[in-house]
Amino acid sequence: MTGSPVRLLLADDHPVVRAGLRAVLETEPGLAVVAEAATAEEAVALAAGGGIDVVLMDLQFGAGMTGSEATAAITARPGAPRVLVVTTYGTDADTLPAIEAGATGYLLKDAPPDELAEAVRTAAAGRTTLAPAVADRIMRRLRAPGTALTQRETEVLSLVAEGLSNKDIGRRLHLTEGTVKSHLARIYAKLDVDSRTAAVAAATDLGFIRR
Repeated sequence: MTGSPVRLLLADDHPVVRAGLRAVLETEPGLAVVAEAATAEEAVALAAGGGIDVVLMDLQFGAGMTGSEATAAITARPGAPRVLVVTTYGTDADTLPAIEAGATGYLLKDAPPDELAEAVRTAAAGRTTLAPAVADRIMRRLRAPGTALTQRETEVLSLVAEGLSNKDIGRRLHLTEGTVKSHLARIYAKLDVDSRTAAVAAATDLGFIRR
């Protein structure tokens, strides 16, 4: 790109990570880090203020809004900046909500510096970049949709992995206990298992959830 640089907002709750991203990106021609955010809420506010072309968004910020929720809030505005997720998490439980929230790209933090810079430029141009592992899993979902978990099933099983009971899961997701049991029955059928423990183990192995 020629002319004005691509203006970047780094959104991550770890100062060391932000410093590392800044160090990599500020050496790249045509890229300028103009703002940083330590919380998802701060990222939404800065993005809404204008002057940002691409937000590099982490997914986990501790308490408060998640990166996926912030992505949805940012991309819902007209003329919003692009959001490129840069995170350590690559499971379906993480990637699907972020992509559905409107993220233009999804990269893992172990990506080489040149790959990160190229992903930023690609996002600024409105095109999609996906980490290879994420792209592979999405392709598998498309090829064999019957075996993939829905976002709700992924949410239910992630809470099972945390040790929550059906009643607690229902309370957390605003579902009846019967609906939670129905989701679990479908999960068992898809994963060809017959217990909560086996379902969690199988889903973890397949990259549907993280432990």
